[in-house]
Amino acid sequence: MRKPEVDYMLGAMLESHGNVSDLNFTVMKPPQVESSGQLVSVDFDRLKIQGLTPFQTEILALNLINSDRRLSENLVHEGSCDTSYSLPGKARFRVNIFSQRGSYSIVMRKLSTVIPTLEELKVPPVLSQIAEEKNGLVLVTGATGSGKSSTLAAILRIINENKSVHVLTLEDPVEFNHPHIKATFNQREMGIDFDSFANGLRAALRQAPKVILVGEMRDRETVEIGLSAAETGHLVLSTLHTIDSGQTINRILGMFDLEEEKQIRIRLADTIRWIVSQRLLPKVGGGRVAVVEILKSNLRVKDAILNGEAEGKTFYDMIEQGDAYGMQTFDKAILELYKEGSITEETALAYASKKPIVGRGIDMIKSQKGEKTTDIDGLKLDKGYDLKLKMKK
Repeated sequence: MRKPEVDYMLGAMLESHGNVSDLNFTVMKPPQVESSGQLVSVDFDRLKIQGLTPFQTEILALNLINSDRRLSENLVHEGSCDTSYSLPGKARFRVNIFSQRGSYSIVMRKLSTVIPTLEELKVPPVLSQIAEEKNGLVLVTGATGSGKSSTLAAILRIINENKSVHVLTLEDPVEFNHPHIKATFNQREMGIDFDSFANGLRAALRQAPKVILVGEMRDRETVEIGLSAAETGHLVLSTLHTIDSGQTINRILGMFDLEEEKQIRIRLADTIRWIVSQRLLPKVGGGRVAVVEILKSNLRVKDAILNGEAEGKTFYDMIEQGDAYGMQTFDKAILELYKEGSITEETALAYASKKPIVGRGIDMIKSQKGEKTTDIDGLKLDKGYDLKLKMKK
């Protein structure tokens, strides 16, 4: 298999369905694309593939690695490697190649070539305030594929359009190519420009940026250097694979020893400005829609980070009561989408953080629309009940 054949296959897969986000190559399965969150098989005009063989996925992997010694060593010694691949005139991909049961599998995430705006992403406009921060730590969290990178790119776009500052990004790989508008961008790719996020971030402190984007806070060392950068006047933007604000704080604390916890809590309380958590929900009529939980630092939030959560003082409680600060819970966002008709009742309950709260909210919305809130029918008063009681006495 040569590069033109690889490019033909990837191009055909992209065009096979609408809203394609990922390409998947797994042994004993035909080539698949993820369209609107669902994996579907792809048929080719020239070739019918019932199931990929280990030889076919290995040849494809070698084409994507393209004789890169570092990637080959990572794949052999660590079991996986990350790289990028360009399909001229069509798309760029973030590629992960990994071994499983003696063969190789490949997942290729399609990267957007256009930097989105917050309006296009349909996330709360309050997130534009992040671009106004002068220093501190901003974390965007969520599962893989929940839109974290797109949200960060939209925030960097606002900075780029409004501030003459030096922005440095450390990515694996570079996902969005930011043009120089007002800001000056230097975008570094792991494996090509630096060897680890920790080392890249350590070097960044000597490169005079005002804004630093770290692709992911993967380990304790990266978190520690990121906190130091935020403490010394930099605005640090990064991601974590956590589902909400409370879990994000706990994940960071869990990276450190118990005797360091108090000091890390103090540093987090001083540096964290925003925690934005995202989920993608299946939309009525196809496609997906984002729901966002927003935590913005204030005195109550700082106290909870310093001393831990307590009854009535959880991060959920603070977000729920923080409308004036632009905060919102997942549940509030989910109910808004249900009210608009963008998602079904089943989806709303399945993705809710607190199902009883969402359930009551759905009943309220239904009653406002004059719809039934229960399946129980035919209830009526038993008028002879009192008479029966008297007869028994």
